[in-house]
Amino acid sequence: MSALFDLTGRVALVTGSSRGIGSSLARALADAGATVVLNGVNAERLKEAETVLAADFPPGRITSIAFDVTDGDAAARSIAWIEENVGPLDILVNNAGIQHRVPMLDLDVADWERVISTDLTSAFLVGREAARHMIPRGRGKIVNICSVQTDLARPTIAPYVAAKGGLRNLTRAMTAEWAASGLQINGIAPGYIHTEMTQNLVDDEQFNSWILGRTPAHRWGTPQDLAGPVVWLASSGSDFVNGQTIFIDGGMTVVV
Repeated sequence: MSALFDLTGRVALVTGSSRGIGSSLARALADAGATVVLNGVNAERLKEAETVLAADFPPGRITSIAFDVTDGDAAARSIAWIEENVGPLDILVNNAGIQHRVPMLDLDVADWERVISTDLTSAFLVGREAARHMIPRGRGKIVNICSVQTDLARPTIAPYVAAKGGLRNLTRAMTAEWAASGLQINGIAPGYIHTEMTQNLVDDEQFNSWILGRTPAHRWGTPQDLAGPVVWLASSGSDFVNGQTIFIDGGMTVVV
């Protein structure tokens, strides 16, 4: 049974993995045996993340490449570099994302487009380049990191809600076109996850109380809660799972 989830010998790229959830997912994939390529747009921070993670694994298991996931040409060059210098890309985790909190009536179009580009279009650009290499080999795993905002909405985060809803259907569209070529494309939809980037929300007593009351599990999620599902979706254990978005939210989206 353990062989179903063994990623030894497989190459994985995790976008937006210099910190937060992406960093934790990269570590989980490496723990399962994968050779992991980290990604971020800030080269200095990315190199620091690589150094920290690489210290826990044999040489060559962790590397990184800095590129802007919203730049299609940069995505193509970077995927080609991974193929040539690290190995055939088996797993892509589209994790890169940003948030922007402004009421819609005050939302600048440039900020709308920036969120949509980072949270949705980037998954199309990087996913398409990965698929160009995966399809001829007849295998590949793409995991898109969605959100409970894939199904739900809250005030002041309209572009994020729109992007994450779109990402769920992009996952389905990728499946419709690429599943016959041996690829599995799925998503996970995390609930509210306690990271350094959500610490201000945890520290907000009113918001924290709302999360605890709204979530049947009565706690925030942790990055570790996402590790098992992502490893499963990246592994042979999910070879007949396609086009699905798995909600990992402590039950938030099943109650009223």
